[in-house]
Amino acid sequence: MKELERKAILVTGGAGFLGSHLCERLLGLGHEVICVDNFFTGTRRNIEHLLDHPRFELIRHDVTMPLYIEVDEIFNFACPASPIHYQRDPVQTTKTSVHGAINMLGLAKRVKAKILQASTSEVYGDPQLHPQPEAYWGHVNPCGFRSCYDEGKRCAETLFFDYHRQHQLRIKVMRIFNTYGPGMHPNDGRVVSNFIVQALRNQPITVFGEGQQTRSFCYRDDLIEGCLRLMHDTPDTFTGPVNLGNPQEFTVRSLAELVIEMTGSSSPIVHQPLPADDPVQRCPDISLAREQLGWSPTVELEEGLRSTIAYFEALLNGGDFQAARGLHSLVAATAGTHIHQ
Repeated sequence: MKELERKAILVTGGAGFLGSHLCERLLGLGHEVICVDNFFTGTRRNIEHLLDHPRFELIRHDVTMPLYIEVDEIFNFACPASPIHYQRDPVQTTKTSVHGAINMLGLAKRVKAKILQASTSEVYGDPQLHPQPEAYWGHVNPCGFRSCYDEGKRCAETLFFDYHRQHQLRIKVMRIFNTYGPGMHPNDGRVVSNFIVQALRNQPITVFGEGQQTRSFCYRDDLIEGCLRLMHDTPDTFTGPVNLGNPQEFTVRSLAELVIEMTGSSSPIVHQPLPADDPVQRCPDISLAREQLGWSPTVELEEGLRSTIAYFEALLNGGDFQAARGLHSLVAATAGTHIHQ
């Protein structure tokens, strides 16, 4: 990449599951990447192979506090994204979404950077419209156990659009539906990681309710590709929000059965009561992403699960973590360490 085309890009939550893969892709494209993370749910292991890269910098920082830095673009991924993590400290979760958005938007305004918000399908709550298009306002409980995340992300979207209208800030908003793949935290409480870890350990696989609730599962590489297309391949007039996810639905029960089959596990399926406000159906309408980004998922569920199962096998058995999570050769470490803590 020519020096004039190279951008300084900030990724908040850059040591997380998706943030770390985004850092890899951006480095592979020739950009300078500043990763910001407080390691509440992200891990150093996700980005340790990048620490010696000459165009990578790590800053340990909590986005609820202001950050003063010079950048061209911001990808705001900072926030715990699984119920077990975001319910651990719900007040901090709301602060991360709301104060974090205010601080990153303020930074973008000061340095005139373009900024992308990693929002979520949870803004639709337990939807009464299926599949969910971006124009749907949602059906969200503002007082429940999931509200710290759901309403925090909804407020962050509000802030993004108000900064856009009031200050002409260049914004992009994507709504992420269930995403999985190598690099997931083994104890994040999400259905894919839960089922795979339980199956590999031959433990009972926990299905809530009868398992007839549906989810759509998007592989991490597909999701990051859609994210980059939204940020780099659309005009400033296209702000989103835009759904990014896989429109193919599966019941939770069918996912459990597929994981058992693919792992050769002897795990039985056990049923537990449904958690409060657990969505019955969750599936994106991706018509807008197809039209504006030329994007749709390409990785089939079985193919993605095969890579994810191999990753968790290596993780549980002490294998090569970076190889298992799919380290991109384009960002193999070179010389020079750039860390601030």
